[in-house]
Amino acid sequence: MKIYTRKGDDGTTSLWYGGRVPKTDARTEAYGSIDEVGAALGVARSLCGPDDAELAADLLVLQRELFVAGAELATAPEAAGRLQDGISRVTDAMVEALEPTIDRYMDRVDLPPKFVIPGGTALSAQLDVARTAIRRAERRVVALKQADGLASEAVLRFLNRASDLAFAMARVADVDDPELFEGRDEEAADG
Repeated sequence: MKIYTRKGDDGTTSLWYGGRVPKTDARTEAYGSIDEVGAALGVARSLCGPDDAELAADLLVLQRELFVAGAELATAPEAAGRLQDGISRVTDAMVEALEPTIDRYMDRVDLPPKFVIPGGTALSAQLDVARTAIRRAERRVVALKQADGLASEAVLRFLNRASDLAFAMARVADVDDPELFEGRDEEAADG
């Protein structure tokens, strides 16, 4: 089986359910960023050790849900009626399901009142890379919304929660090292 089609040699790419757009299109930028996030989370998952089984399982769930977001974003607005909730369209239930997972991780950490410097462990650093990639994807989806519209804005809420989840996971995977937390404390920030 050959994986190359040569159709993209002209700088365009296919959308789900038909249509072609330039590879620089806002839609392509949005779902391409989602693809990067999935890869970054895959690296994080590969860094999980035997004590990180729960984290690895939650990362895999998030990766699978990102495929749903990517499918939705790779579909032209006129074909949005063909999307299926939870399979190719992000749902409010998917967004809401992230919140208790975020809470579960945040319940395990005490954040210092300072900025967090990534790099306590390879796993936490990679989760921070994934978090920043999610934020970039979120910006790309906002640009798509402004340029072309979205079939559903649940994907934006999903990405917002997903970055919070990546942050929470990174803090759990981090080492307890006060040198990693730099910047102003809360008192200085209030003044």
